[in-house]
Amino acid sequence: MPGGLGSSARTSVRVVVVGDRGTGKSSLISAVASESIPEKVPPVHPPTRLPLDFYPDRVPVTIIDTSSSLENKGKLNEELKKADAVVLTYACNQPMSLSRLSSYWLPELRSLEVKVPIIVAGCKLDLRSEHLAMSLEEVMGPIMQQFREIETCVECSATTMIQVPDVFYYAQKAVLHPTGPLFDHDSQGLKQRCVRALKRIFILCDQDMDGVLSDVELNDFQVKCFNAPLQPAEIVGVKRVVQEKQLDGVNDLGLTLNGFLFLHALFIEKGRLETTWAVLRKFGYGDDLELRDEFLPVPTKLAPDQSVELASEAVEFLRGIFGLYDIDNDGAVRPTELEDIFSAAPESPWDEAPYRDAGEKTVLGNLTLNGFLSEWALMTLLDPRRTLANLIYIGYGGDPASVFHVTRRKSTDRKKQRTERNVFRCFVFGSKSAGKSALLNSFLARPFSENYYPTTCERYAANVVDQLGGTKKTLILQEIPEDGVKKVLSSKEYMATCDVALFVYDSSVEHSWKRTKELLVEVARQGEISGHGVPCLLIAAKDDLDPCRITVQDSAMVSQEMGIEPPIHLSMKVRDSNNIFSRIVRAAEHPHLNIPETEVGKSRKRYRHLVNSSLMFVSVGAAVTIVGLAAYRAYAARRNASA
Repeated sequence: MPGGLGSSARTSVRVVVVGDRGTGKSSLISAVASESIPEKVPPVHPPTRLPLDFYPDRVPVTIIDTSSSLENKGKLNEELKKADAVVLTYACNQPMSLSRLSSYWLPELRSLEVKVPIIVAGCKLDLRSEHLAMSLEEVMGPIMQQFREIETCVECSATTMIQVPDVFYYAQKAVLHPTGPLFDHDSQGLKQRCVRALKRIFILCDQDMDGVLSDVELNDFQVKCFNAPLQPAEIVGVKRVVQEKQLDGVNDLGLTLNGFLFLHALFIEKGRLETTWAVLRKFGYGDDLELRDEFLPVPTKLAPDQSVELASEAVEFLRGIFGLYDIDNDGAVRPTELEDIFSAAPESPWDEAPYRDAGEKTVLGNLTLNGFLSEWALMTLLDPRRTLANLIYIGYGGDPASVFHVTRRKSTDRKKQRTERNVFRCFVFGSKSAGKSALLNSFLARPFSENYYPTTCERYAANVVDQLGGTKKTLILQEIPEDGVKKVLSSKEYMATCDVALFVYDSSVEHSWKRTKELLVEVARQGEISGHGVPCLLIAAKDDLDPCRITVQDSAMVSQEMGIEPPIHLSMKVRDSNNIFSRIVRAAEHPHLNIPETEVGKSRKRYRHLVNSSLMFVSVGAAVTIVGLAAYRAYAARRNASA
C-alpha cells in the first residue's frame, strides 16, 4: 500500500533548540539555514525560518536558538512554552554533555511541563575520538527507556554537513505526524484511540458490510486516501505481507479488521507514520484522534433562553441502533453491548460524570431504551458538539447540519403561553438532607435508601415522561447542591437555561423549609432582575413523617403570596410520588404560569403599570387636543369661506 503525506492543519512548526553551552546549537542552525558549512557562527543564532519547500510536507519550520546561561533562563523558559518541538543537543566528543541530558535537561523539561516531542541531536560527530565510539542505540537506549518523550535521536556534524537537515526533518515530522497518539512504546502496539478510529474507517470502507475489505474496497480506500489506485500485484503483495505475520488478517473474501490494524502498526514500526496520519486526516481526525471541528457543524449564537434538541430523524436513527444491539429484544442493552455501540468512538461518552448513571437502568444494570434516548438528550443539551461527534462515530450518515433543532426563545413561549419543546431542564433546589437525591433516584426507578450521602457536585437524572394523549417528553432533573446555589445565581444567564425549578424541603423540619424558602426568594429575585423568570414548584418531601405545623402553614401562605401552586406533598420512601414528574412537565409546558413574585417585584410591576397608564392618559389627552385643534381649524376655514 503506497504511503502518502497527511494534510495537517498546521501552517508552521516552531522548533526550539536547547542544550549545554558549546554543544553546537548555533552551528547546527547556521548549517541548516545556509545549507553549507558555517564559517562564522554567532553566540546565539537569530530566529531562522526554513522555506516552505525545504521538506516534503511543505510546512515552514521556524528555528529558535537559546542560551543556556543562568541570566537567560527566563527567556529560555518562555521560548519552551511556545515550542512545537524541542531539539536537545549534546556534543559527541564531550561525554559529560551526554550525561547532562538525563541528569539535568530532560528532568528540567519535565518540571517545566514541556509536553512536545523531543529530538536528541548528538552534534560534533566529526570530533568524536575512536575510543568513545559506541552505537547510537547503546548510547541512547537507556535514556529513551527512561524518558519516553524523546521521539528520536540523530548524530550529526555541522562541519561535514552529515545529517544536519535530518535533525529538523525529524522535529517537523514529530509535530505533523506524532507518534504519541498512535503507538504505545511499552506495549509495542497501537493505542486504543487509534484502534477505535481505524475501526470506524474500516467499517466505512466496508461497503457491503461483510466484515472484510475486498480487493475493490481496498482499492477504493487507497484512491480516497492517496489519490492513486493499487495495481493487482500490489494488492496481492499487501495481503501476502499481512498473511505472513497475522494469520487472521486475511481470509478468502479479503482483508479483515485485524489485518487492517496490523498494516498500520507495521507502517508505524517502520517509521511511516505519515501514511497512517494521511488516512486518519482524510476521514476527519485531528491530532487528538477526535473529529475536527469543520466536520461538526453545531448551532452557534444561541440566545441564553434557547436550547438544542435532537431532530426526529436523529432520534429514529438512535432507536434503530438500540434495536440492533438489543439482541435479546428485552428493551435494554448490557454494559458490553453499550461498549460495542461506541466501539468506534474515542471512548464511551457516558463513562464519567455528568452522564454516568444519569439514565434509567434495569435491576441488572442494563440501560433501557428510555435511558439510552435520555442520555443522548442530556448530552445534546449540555454539549451538542459531543453529541454530533458520537452520532457520526456510531454510523450516522445523514446531513450533520440537520441533526439538531434549535428551540424557540422562552421569552416568546411566555408571550404565546405555550412551548414546542420536547426536552425540559429542571433545576432541583433545596436544603441539605431535604430529599433531592431521593427524588432523582425515584425518577430513574431506583430503590429508596435510608442512607444519606450528601451531593457535592451537580448531578443529573434524565428520563422520558408519558403525558396525557400519548405524547412523550424528556425531563432532565439537575440537582443543585446547597453549596452550589451561589455559583448558579452568580450568572444572570444561567437561570435562562432552566425550564422549571423545584424547591424541595423536608416537611417535618422547620429549618429545612426556612432554608428552601430563602432559596425560592433568591431565585425569584434573580428572575425579576434578569427577566428570565421560570415556573417554580414547591415539593414537600418526606410526607410519611409527621409534618411540622409551622412549615405547613407558612409554605401554603408563601405559595399563595408569590403566586405559585400550593406545595406538592410526596414521599419517596413509600413510593408516593403524587404524579410529580408529569406535573413538572406540565409546569414547563406553561412557561407563563407559576413564576414567583417577590414583594419588590410586585412593587416594580405596579409602578410600571402606573407609568404606562399615565403615559396612556397623556397620549389620549394629546390626541384629543390635536383632534380639537384640527376641528377648530376646519371650522375657521369654513367661516372665512362663507364671509
